[in-house]
Amino acid sequence: MKSLPLDTQWYSAPWSKLGREATDLQFDRISISPSICHGQACVKGTRMPVHQIVRMLANGDTVETLLADYPFLSREDIMASLDYAAALAEEQVTPIEAANL
Repeated sequence: MKSLPLDTQWYSAPWSKLGREATDLQFDRISISPSICHGQACVKGTRMPVHQIVRMLANGDTVETLLADYPFLSREDIMASLDYAAALAEEQVTPIEAANL
């Protein structure tokens, strides 16, 4: 399991398996704060949500287009956003089976 940023703006939902434990991968370009963008993961120091970057890339925008349209982003920020999204997709989700009534 990979951990999210270990900065002072860290917030972890009580239901999330992603937590503060130390692991081999840190997301030092991504921050989560309940007071910024409603607690959504953002590129650190901006109000650019990770999901927005991933969605724009999924809809056909290129990294070069994003860099031109959002000059405050770096290539490393975009790659970190993709890495963060990939780590979330790796999270194990165990469905709760319906009770037999």
